[in-house]
Amino acid sequence: MHIRHLVALAAAFLLSASPASAQTSTSTGATVSAGSSGSSSTVGAVITPAAPAPVAAPGFGTFLRPFAITSLWNARPVNPRFGSYIIPESDYAPFVGPGQYSTGAFEARPGDLPATIYPVAGKAGVWDPDGEMWLPSVTIPRWPADTTPATGGDGHADVVDSVTGIVHSFWGLKKVAGRWVAAQYAWTRIDGTGWGGPSHHYQGARAAGVAPIGGLIRKHEINDGAPMYRHALSMSLTFNALSPKPAYIYPATSADTYAASLNSGQLPEGALMMLPPSFNLTSVTNPALRKVAATLMTYGAYVVDQNAGTPFYIYVENGSDFSLHKGGWDSKAALDLQLIRASLRQVVAADSWLDGAGRPMALEKNLNLLSMRGGWSQHRGSTRGVYDTASQSLKFPATSTPATMANGNGRGISIVNWSKPAAGDKLKLTAATTGGGKLTLEVWSGATITYSTGALANGETSTFTVPTGAWWVLYATSGTGGPSSVSGTLVKVSL
Repeated sequence: MHIRHLVALAAAFLLSASPASAQTSTSTGATVSAGSSGSSSTVGAVITPAAPAPVAAPGFGTFLRPFAITSLWNARPVNPRFGSYIIPESDYAPFVGPGQYSTGAFEARPGDLPATIYPVAGKAGVWDPDGEMWLPSVTIPRWPADTTPATGGDGHADVVDSVTGIVHSFWGLKKVAGRWVAAQYAWTRIDGTGWGGPSHHYQGARAAGVAPIGGLIRKHEINDGAPMYRHALSMSLTFNALSPKPAYIYPATSADTYAASLNSGQLPEGALMMLPPSFNLTSVTNPALRKVAATLMTYGAYVVDQNAGTPFYIYVENGSDFSLHKGGWDSKAALDLQLIRASLRQVVAADSWLDGAGRPMALEKNLNLLSMRGGWSQHRGSTRGVYDTASQSLKFPATSTPATMANGNGRGISIVNWSKPAAGDKLKLTAATTGGGKLTLEVWSGATITYSTGALANGETSTFTVPTGAWWVLYATSGTGGPSSVSGTLVKVSL
């Protein structure tokens, strides 16, 4: 999404003071070191924040502690290695805080009434980026009465249903003439990875395909007495820092629409940005900013969106009392924001990873490549199946005669750039159907079918090798006598 210019608060962060001596002086007067190591030129002891103490698994995957213990939002790298690219300056100074382009998180509980979300005036519907289709409306079964979307043009809000564990994520949400409208809707699970995958590639309202609750500094964390936040943070960058190609990398599954034409930097969405161990944490005297900096040294921050004119924006939950200027303007904090900007580096490798409890974990990249999203046409029969994002399947109503739909538009097999199958890969298809439905995959090379899985019933599998120039045709066949659904998983297997 395109985040518009920050208002007067962000503009006020433009600096005017200039220290007496410096290695590199920015145009706003902040003193930083521009060396590739990311180290500060400030004189003083260089310390590394203590590693978080191990914690028990309970509590993860909840409203107050989103996503699984193995989610990259809750994990941290061991011995990360860094790139040399420096986030450049832009129209405004870096920013950490709530605001009209941040978001709020709202918990839906048993007893909350449902709400129907309608399209924004003039739009064909509420956009579903997972199914790549316009929805006439979206009904949320439980809607918190205190839901308050951000007031900026992005209008973000995440509603977390404590009954189903679903995060309902909105872009362009607002109330007009007594009813809710939104430009876009996506969903994810609060106990899931917190990121999209090759199949369900768009799982939230941020441009990287994630829910804004991911990486958000929450209200209950700000004054909890901890020296750092216990998760990675989320940030946006502006055009002169973001890369045009690739526009995103793992674990992101998407990027802003106009990345190729607007971006001119070297940092893709999905990049993990950290402060290196040599960063002088003792030089950051503002308590609120020091806690952020300690987090950036341990967990880092993922780039999840694009903004207009702010070198980096780290998101804090709206409705919080977070401020870097309590008691009056803190010019040292303003200078330290520039120091942090010039010291942040992209993590390009790590020895290993630790989960949210401090235990070794592996990054799982061999994810389901198959989606049942759009582009379906009638192949046999008259009963139509409809893609259902909630079940990630093609759903058929009850019918007495089998019906088959076909999808050969190439959107069913991974559209995510870091997971596309390559010639020579060995893939395994497993059907996941209900009501007697069946799934078929034809593998084509040029004008020739090189392999067909045949019609697979629930749980049946087929394994094949990807040919050169492969393209795909999916067939979904309904069951009879009652409703049915067709889906499946497609994963790489060892040769």
